Amino acid sequence: MDKKAIPQLDFAIIGGSSVFSIEFPEDLNRPGVHVRESGMIFDTPFGKSPEFKWFEYDGKNVLHCRMHGWRPNEVTRGTASQQLFWVLQQAGVKKIFVEGGVGSINHLLELRDLVIPNDYIDNSMRKDVGLGGPYLLVMREAICPTQSKALTEAARKRVERNQDHPRHVYNRGIYVNTDGRHFESPAEIQMFRQWHGDIVGQSICPEVYLAREIGACYAGIYMVVNYAEGIIKDWEHRELADIFYQESSTIGNILLDALREIDQDQSGCNCRELRKQTLLKK
Repeated sequence: MDKKAIPQLDFAIIGGSSVFSIEFPEDLNRPGVHVRESGMIFDTPFGKSPEFKWFEYDGKNVLHCRMHGWRPNEVTRGTASQQLFWVLQQAGVKKIFVEGGVGSINHLLELRDLVIPNDYIDNSMRKDVGLGGPYLLVMREAICPTQSKALTEAARKRVERNQDHPRHVYNRGIYVNTDGRHFESPAEIQMFRQWHGDIVGQSICPEVYLAREIGACYAGIYMVVNYAEGIIKDWEHRELADIFYQESSTIGNILLDALREIDQDQSGCNCRELRKQTLLKK
């Protein structure tokens, strides 16, 4: 497909590991969900894009991409992010929700707790990943407060209904981003604790920069799927797998609940205003 085939719409959901085990959103069996098209691949200046799905829900048209657009052994994660966000830019997306699994750095966080972070620390090596836009990106309010509020309220309502797995919902926290595909060492985690990090993962950067570059609001919900190395106890692969396969509907439903509560208007946040024209011009 070429650029002209990219649908024009306002909303996007970037899927991570928490909904990877299901077909999102079809497997949630939500009334009003209609998949318009799947398997959509576009030509971008950075190569062929990952697959997208176009669906409708609650009168909103949404683009969805699985697992942040990452593909094993095909493209680097930085390039995958550029491909993904170039498509979102061409589509005119204004609001982006994301999800993923994270490790807990904060000792108060338990498995299956949900965190909607309000800030991040970029400890990755993917620093020069952009779309080439002429902007100075101000990151003082990197996570959209309007969308964070929608995610928090949706998560708390969903948790109240499901007492099979009691958990906490936190509407703030510091997400430390590292490079994959390996996990971190105990020494690194202790360093992140001293930095006041709460959770650790591999996806919020460069996405948070690219969202700001295209002028879109960005917020995510992250499930604690393991204790980070040296925290509480050693994590177990079996336990990690159980959470991934048992909790997909929980996160998927929270995303759709939050989507229902927002609109395309960006007047309630500073996300667009914090993208400035660069001063480095000839």
